[in-house]
Order: sequence, then structure tokens, then C-alpha cells
Amino acid sequence: MPCSTGFSSPTLLSKCTVSPDQKSTLGDLMLSVSDLPMLSVHYIQKGGLFTRPPIPIDSLISLLKLSLSQTLSHFPPLAGRLRTDSDGYVYITCNDAGVDFIHATATSLSVRDLLAPTHVPDCIKEFFAFDRTVSYEGHFKPLLAVQVTELADGVFIGCAVNHTVTDGTSFWNFFNTFAELSRGVRRISKQADFSRSSPLISSAVLRLPEGGPKVTFSTNELLRERIFSFSRETLLKLKARTNNRKCIDNVDVDAVELLGKQSNDPFLNNNNGKVTKILENWFKNTVSKSKNDTESNKNKTMEISSFQSLSALLWRAVTRARKLPSNKATTFRMAVNCRHRLEPKMDPYYFGNAIQSSPTIASAGDVLSRDLRWCAEQLNKNVIAHDDTMVRRYVENWESDPKCFPLGNFDGASITMGSSARFPMYDINFGWGRPLAVRSGRANKFDGKISAFPGREGGGSVDLEVVLAADTMAALESDSEFMQYVSY
Repeated sequence: MPCSTGFSSPTLLSKCTVSPDQKSTLGDLMLSVSDLPMLSVHYIQKGGLFTRPPIPIDSLISLLKLSLSQTLSHFPPLAGRLRTDSDGYVYITCNDAGVDFIHATATSLSVRDLLAPTHVPDCIKEFFAFDRTVSYEGHFKPLLAVQVTELADGVFIGCAVNHTVTDGTSFWNFFNTFAELSRGVRRISKQADFSRSSPLISSAVLRLPEGGPKVTFSTNELLRERIFSFSRETLLKLKARTNNRKCIDNVDVDAVELLGKQSNDPFLNNNNGKVTKILENWFKNTVSKSKNDTESNKNKTMEISSFQSLSALLWRAVTRARKLPSNKATTFRMAVNCRHRLEPKMDPYYFGNAIQSSPTIASAGDVLSRDLRWCAEQLNKNVIAHDDTMVRRYVENWESDPKCFPLGNFDGASITMGSSARFPMYDINFGWGRPLAVRSGRANKFDGKISAFPGREGGGSVDLEVVLAADTMAALESDSEFMQYVSY
């Protein structure tokens, strides 16, 4: 999907190496059993679209280079390189080798050109470095590149980061720290943890082919990509449907969960108190009377979250759009964060990959003939089951057969959900406001790859970046069960 008829690739204005402003004191960091499988996948590519900053572009570029240098001192691994020793162990060597900083211009494009199309325009892929670069290449290429692309009335700041070095949690902590220091914050809010003492660190060796591994999916598929947005109100209705409850004034009556979140929820605090009052009154008049019933039924009925409800809805709709035989096994694969699942818990800002893949399998017939709640329950059970024991079992299984992660849709019936609607993507503020949108590059995209983003309006809204074969996307866009929940 092109941006406009007159678009040409961004013009490179400058490229340089940025190094940390302080020498690293970190030694080599061993890669974990969550890091090593990522050697065969592409660099992460994520970035933000911003309005034009109120300072000259040359001043902005100088500011971003300076703050990036400062940020790298807080994230020394990003300025390093990968190294494999004689025994086959792979490390990040924090040698201050530096990262790429690129300044480009695409002033034939406006913010509207990027946001107005229904489908994500292809030109956004040009706003990222390391296009389709495999993470193994971090042995001889920078682990990070920042590209700043000028638009006619805005700017896009895109980061490409080696996926062996970071997962989404680590990536967005880095990106937000970069923004904090750019706007003059003297003390960063979230200090990364570089310890390597968790059960994810293993003595098992991953044997790699000569020249390194390759991606396990085709990079030449003809795909369509679209952002589907879901408002808070719509998701509460969907969640209520899944849990066989009603909504009151577009508020899910699961007040216990929502009241627990409202203290740090900007939607509740900036909505003139309307939602808060509804919840408080309902809680006072209803929850206290039904507490005993709730306790007695707790073990009988699983609570399905808004996101699990949305995932189940998507699973059904994509399965229907693919027109699969009823006996065909379908897989919905989700990335789960291990940091809080391990006992003892890892630091929430542990730097590196601390994710595992949790697959849920069901026949196409079951996915389509059973109700939404049944599909959501299958996902819910797997999420709950992924506890400390399960994390350690995954580690043991990998140690018995070390290999790279087989990313892709090999049977035409899989969905892979990545990223998270909980990541602080819209907290990014370089000094002139939050992003107008968050977008990703070409990396790691195949038929059935889904990425979850928070909605810009906050309050629990969600955006799904959906990548599908063209005919499947067309069928999804005509699916009434799915599209009735999509916000335009």
C-alpha cells in the first residue's frame, strides 16, 4: 500500500556513530535461553510519529545525538557487539563500539499521508535501519540504529534494535529513557537491571551453522497490514459478553478489577469522575451484597480479561477468513513475560529477553462452532498455567535441544501475537508531546503476525497491528462479528 503517488525513498542526509558519554564498566553479558533463540529473527523495528518540533531540525539532531549518547551510558549493552567464544557461548561484549545515528528527509510526505490510509502504507518501512537484518549479524554490526526522518509537517523517530539483546519490555524502557534525557530529565525513572543470575541463564550451547542462522519464514510474501483500533468502551462490552455479564454506561461491572486500576489510570482520573462514580456506587451497592456468592463461585468460573476476549475474537475471525477445514489444527501463539512468573521474581526492568512462547491449539471446527467464551477460556488456561514451574520446564526442554526460534506460519493456520498493549509506547515524550502514532518496520512479519499496541487515547484502548495474506485480510474486513468492535 503506497503512501502517495509522488513518494520516493527518504534522502539520507547524514550517518554517524554515537558512543556512550561514559566508559562502560560492565563485563561480558552471557545470552540466556530466551536470548539465544532470537539469533535467527530480525532486529526489532519500532518508532513514533510526532508533530514538527518547535526547534530547528539541526538543533533537534544535535540534541538527539547528545541524549542518545547519555542514554547509552545507562544501557551499555546496546553500544556493544555480540561475541562467540571458542566453546560456542554467545555474549554481549559491552565495548562501547557505538550505534548508528541516521538523519533522513522525506518532506514529500505529511503526517496525514501516514495516518489517513486504511492500511499501513509501505513507505513507513523506509523509516527504519537494518531492514530485514538477522540478529546474528550483531557480531559485526551495531546492535542499535536510530533514524530520524523529517516529514513535511512532522518527524518520525525509528529505532532498530537487535532482538537477541532486547525484548519489548527492555526496548520500550530504553526508548522512554532516551526521550526522558532528551527533554532534560536529570535522573532517569527506570534503571535497567543487567544481572545474569536467573534460571534463564544456562550452560547449554547453541550450535549454529556456518555463517549464522537464517530467518525461518519467507520475506517475499505478498501481505497486507492494517491497524485495527478498539476503544475502552468497546473492549468492556466485549469482555462483558465473554464473561456473560452486562455493561452499565459502557463500564464492565467487574468493579473489583477496575477500581484496583483506577488510581493510576489517566482515563478514570480525567473523565470528570463519571466512570469513577459509577464504579464506586456500583461497588457500594452491589459488590458488598454479592461478596459471598463471588467467593463461592471463584473456582467455578474463570475471569476472562479484555485482552483475552479480544484475542479470542481475532482467533475466530481469522480462522473463519482462512476457510480452513474443520479438522485442521489451528494455533494461537502468545508471547508471555517471565519476569513476574519466576520465583523469586526477576527485576521488572531486567534487560534482555525474558519471554517464552505459549501456544494454544484447537481445531478450526471447535474455534468456529463453540462460543467466544470457549475460545477465550483456552487462552486463559494457558496464561494461568505459565507459572514458575512452566518457565523452568521450558528452560529444561530448550537445554535438551538448543535451537533458534521457528518464527512463522508454517501450516497456514497459525496466529502469533507479539508486543503488548501494556508497553508504555505513548509515554514517549522528547519534549514537544506524545507520538501521534506508533508504527513498526518490515521486521519479522508474515501471514498471521499480530502485534498489540496500546491505543493512543489510553484508558485500556488497544490497537492491533494485523498482518495477513491479502485474501484473508479482505475476508476479515467483512467479518461482522469482528468488525462490530472495531473503532474507526
